[in-house]
Amino acid sequence: MSKKITKNRKKILEKISKKKYLLEDAILLLKEINFVKFDASVDLSIHLGIDVRLPNQMVRGTVQLPHGTGKKVCILALVNKDKELESKEAGADYVGLDYIEKIKSGWIDVVIATPNVMNQLVSIGKILGPKGLMPNPKMDTVTTNPKKSIKEIKSGKIFFKADRYGIVHASIGKISFSNKYLLDNIKEFMIKIIRNKPSTSKGIYIKSIYLSTTMSNSILLDSKS
Repeated sequence: MSKKITKNRKKILEKISKKKYLLEDAILLLKEINFVKFDASVDLSIHLGIDVRLPNQMVRGTVQLPHGTGKKVCILALVNKDKELESKEAGADYVGLDYIEKIKSGWIDVVIATPNVMNQLVSIGKILGPKGLMPNPKMDTVTTNPKKSIKEIKSGKIFFKADRYGIVHASIGKISFSNKYLLDNIKEFMIKIIRNKPSTSKGIYIKSIYLSTTMSNSILLDSKS
């Protein structure tokens, strides 16, 4: 027996066509089809023409969104005593090596560490790794300047990485953001994705781009827009 389509879902399906939308039009449509009562996240999914089996074709990196994501990011700074005060002042929610044992409960979004404490994270590497929380120099989460990294993350710096299907997923704002803010964030994100194209990637690099909210259908974007 087929599931009954809700009234709101029917409205969404009636509004979305199978065509490719210009980015500005897609943002307008996304707001029209948003029926949830909470401030939904706006998400971007980009299918890349890469072979993720090859190490030199992995696409990952960071991007500073001009207007942030609208989410409160919980940061743990694993630093020695001499870096604790500046980490707290920069906005870290939790600071100090005493938290290493508490990480196992999974209550943190980002872990920042200084190089000289990385050897102390070996015991929790199997916990941090699968959660994507292991500090990494390529993501600027292993740093001698935790103050700078914490401020950047708190102000909208996000991390991205292509999954095993070659798709990059990212939350780039909230539905309550102005159209301009969403447009700015998406453009900044796409600039970074394009700049990170592996030199060994052949053929079409960006195969498709979809825009959606937490509970909505996806809108196919015209990648040329």
